[in-house]
Formats: sequence, C-alpha cells, structure tokens
Amino acid sequence: MVCRIFFNFLKVTVQSPPNFTQHVREQSLVTDQLSRRLVRTYQLYSRTSGKHVQILDNKKINAMAEDGDVHAKLIVETDTFGSRVRIKGAATGFYICMNKKGKLIGKSNGKGKDCVFTEIVLENNYTALQNAKYEGWYMAFTRKGRPRKGSKTRQHQREVHFMKRLPKGHQTTEPHRRFEFLNYPFNRRSKRTRNSSSKAGP
Repeated sequence: MVCRIFFNFLKVTVQSPPNFTQHVREQSLVTDQLSRRLVRTYQLYSRTSGKHVQILDNKKINAMAEDGDVHAKLIVETDTFGSRVRIKGAATGFYICMNKKGKLIGKSNGKGKDCVFTEIVLENNYTALQNAKYEGWYMAFTRKGRPRKGSKTRQHQREVHFMKRLPKGHQTTEPHRRFEFLNYPFNRRSKRTRNSSSKAGP
C-alpha cells in the first residue's frame, strides 16, 4: 500500500512540472523585498508633446521639459523582479502617482501601489506605463504636454507612448580603459629551456 502511494506521488510529480511562466507572473505582482533593487536614471520623451516628462516643485507633472532640464531627470526604481517601477524626480524627490480619478499627482512617499507603473514595451519600440493599482489606466500627455486622465487612455494611443532617453552628459558605462601589458621575467626553468633550445639550433 505504501509503495503504491509513493509510486502515484512520483507519477504525478513527473507528469505535472511546475509552471514557471505562471510563477513569474504571480511574483511580478508582489513587491520584492529580497532582491537587489535596480535603480536607473533617464528621461521620458513623450511621443505627442515632443518634450520630456517633468516633476515640478509644486508636485505638478507635465511633459513640457526640454532635453537636459533639471526637472526632467528621473530616478526609476524597480519594485519587483519583473517590469514594475517607481518613478521619482531627481531634483524634487516626488514620485509620479495616480489617484482614483486617473489624475497624475506627485507624492513624497511612493510606497503605495498607486505610485507603481508597469513598463510595457510596444511593437513600435515605444514604452507604455500602466498603473499597477488601476489596471488599464496609463500615464499619458496631450500634445501641449498636459497630463491626460488615466480613465481615458488606451495602450494603442499615441498619448501613452514614451521613449527612454539619457540625460545630457550622462554616460551608461565607464570610460574605456586601455589594456596594460605586463612583462613578466623568465624563471630559471624557462631560461634554461630557452638557452638549450638556442644552442641546439641548426
């Protein structure tokens, strides 16, 4: 009887491998407190306004900043091991969040789910930012750079399309270092081998 139960257990284990895709999907919805958080610095270029997203000192958010503007520099922190992030202004420290009306607001504390966005890379290589609390609502701006309510946004709209750009003068990698060649002296054995081979020449 015990052998039969053990055999059935092995049979179920072999036939039902763990669903890794489902595990990744579930874990991506949970804040990761264990892994090392990735912090990136970049600008968000709006496809509609032709300018960059900025967070001002009065907590207002728009897409009217020029390239290299101090308020356009954003610090992006990963919230999970997936693609969920928190975005805050490098100059002000305010996080980009979304309230229940779909309006973008700035907050000094970005721990809430309303301040988390999922990065979605689209087929046209633009990035859409969907709010984690209000699913289906996206960060969006009009042609004049004004924020658009999340309740009126859809993924295919130009207003929700962004491009990540590095701030002026910001380098992605360290400057290239030249190779240094070190001349190691021959040891006694290598010297003998070298001398004997030269004496045994033609």
